[in-house]
Amino acid sequence: MTRNTKETEKYEDPEYGHDGDDEDDDLDQLFTVEEAARELRMGKSTLNRYRCEGRGPIYRKHGSRVFYTKRSLRRWSRRDRYKSTSQRVRRDR
Repeated sequence: MTRNTKETEKYEDPEYGHDGDDEDDDLDQLFTVEEAARELRMGKSTLNRYRCEGRGPIYRKHGSRVFYTKRSLRRWSRRDRYKSTSQRVRRDR
């Protein structure tokens, strides 16, 4: 029996730039899909579709349940800011 190599690879979280074991971990600020959709003021089905298309915020899976951190919701919301319909706001660094 061979192990799936994906299971054994070290996971690098693009939100933190390293593995998810961070002492500032925000498990107390996890949002369900419903809560995240409310926070972003969008429909749950829209958020689900964005996640499936890879266009939504970074998320976590605990078993089959999906969660979002407040930090990932904020970052995703800020990524596409505009001054006008033709002028994108410079990204924060």
